[in-house]
This record gives sequence, structure tokens and C-alpha cells, in this order.
Amino acid sequence: METLLIIIHVAVCLFLIGIVLLQHGKGADIGATFGGSSQSLFGTEGPVPLLNKVTTFSAVVFMVTSVALAYIASQNDSGSVMSEVVNDQAAQEETKVVEPTLVVPADQEAARTAEQPETQD
Repeated sequence: METLLIIIHVAVCLFLIGIVLLQHGKGADIGATFGGSSQSLFGTEGPVPLLNKVTTFSAVVFMVTSVALAYIASQNDSGSVMSEVVNDQAAQEETKVVEPTLVVPADQEAARTAEQPETQD
């Protein structure tokens, strides 16, 4: 069900983008491109009623699928992303191993002189 809604949502999304890009702004004469006025190309009202209806229907379907997907997402009890981070940090603190300090021996000459006391002649 959720996958079907996502497919419909994406399809309507792309269709809505396309239909909005097809519409012309106020004062734009699409018929002037073909050498006539826009009223003679599309009739007296032009393409406005058809494009408005298609755009409105697409927008309503887009909003309904958006609300439906939001409702479905809220019903999934997946928790928060931050709860996983807190759990990971707690697990790391429990398994933290205390590393011993590393003692680096001095060079051998210094070690021999430190072991033998100096004798005065």
C-alpha cells in the first residue's frame, strides 16, 4: 500500500511540474508565436479552463497522497534516529577497554649505565 502511494505521489509530482511549466503567464500570447492571436488559436477562452482543471486535480491528488504518506509514516513505530545514536554510545562505553600505558625503554647504553653504579677511582 505504501509503495503504491509513493509511486502515485512521484508520478503526480512530475506531472504537476510539467503542467505548471506548460502554463503561460499573464500577458503571454502563445498564439503570437504562430502568427495569430491567442484567441484564434485556442478559441475565445484559450487553454485556461482545461489547464486550470488539470492543475487543480493534480494538486488535490498530490496533497491527498502527501497527507496519506505522512499518516502512514507516523503510524510506523520506528523510533528516532537519535535513540540509535544514544544506544551506540552507551554500547561503546560499556565495551571500552582501558589501554595500559606504553613504557618505552631507554636505549641500551643508558640502561646499562643506570644498572651499574659508578665507582670512583
